[in-house]
Amino acid sequence: MNTSEKISDSDRYARCVQTSKRVRWDIDKDVIRGRRFDTAHKFLPDGLSLADAFTTLSADEKRFVSQIQGRTYANIFGLVERFINAKVLELSHEHWFGDQVALEALVRFSDEELKHQALFRRIDAMVAEVLPDGYRFDIDPNGVAQAVLGKSTWAVLALTLDIELFTQLHYRESIEPDTGLSELFKDVFLYHWKEESQHAILDELEWGRHDSGLTPHQRERAVDEFIELVAAVDGILQAQAKADAAYFAAKCGRAVDAAEARAIEAGFLMAYRWQYIHSGAQHPHFGKVLSSLITENQGQRIQAALAALQ
Repeated sequence: MNTSEKISDSDRYARCVQTSKRVRWDIDKDVIRGRRFDTAHKFLPDGLSLADAFTTLSADEKRFVSQIQGRTYANIFGLVERFINAKVLELSHEHWFGDQVALEALVRFSDEELKHQALFRRIDAMVAEVLPDGYRFDIDPNGVAQAVLGKSTWAVLALTLDIELFTQLHYRESIEPDTGLSELFKDVFLYHWKEESQHAILDELEWGRHDSGLTPHQRERAVDEFIELVAAVDGILQAQAKADAAYFAAKCGRAVDAAEARAIEAGFLMAYRWQYIHSGAQHPHFGKVLSSLITENQGQRIQAALAALQ
């Protein structure tokens, strides 16, 4: 039994509140600190950008790919935090006349997600100042949020925990150790990670609380909806990989023929599927929590759906 399993749910909510107070940060004072991005540095590490897959590109071109992907990385997080925040606010209603510590934890979660969205809007604007014009991110956060929130709470919380866990994994295993990255970009995700750590705990608590009230039939449908959400995420990634590959080809400073353009787009899509789908799905804790809530057959269906996205 691990430490978290020995602590009551009430205590875990309280610890999230304490951590939220302790790690609280400000966008300008703590993160940006008057700095600008420098294109002499990578934005995303090779372990996330999958730079080695871009076999036809020079080192400078791979750095440009990391910068494009870094801008998209920030924008994707801003996108998903729109629906995460809306769901957290919805769940907070269930604590209005109950555990006030749990309510405070979720209100703080919401406040932090709003701040994160503001941070990522700033980052997009700041990266736009140093990269060539022409980058496109045409995905409407409100439209995505409305579509996601049309699914069951169980499915949305499954996707949310997946996201919160891979955020931590990306920072600890790839972003923080890479000495070649932009220090400003690293700091953005250092401070993001500090608050996302307790968000993952709250996601897990709320997911388990919600799951306990479901019938087997409702859970069966929820598993289907989780699979549908993953497929919808993949649709977004395919569209953005196409847009980012076209932007690279237009701005890299040399001619890119049709065959290379297809390979570059495939490289972007492979990286995005790793970043936003497979790295989270393979997270040991996500697998542990998920498997505790579903049947073996349901798990096999999820794995088959993930395997199709290669």
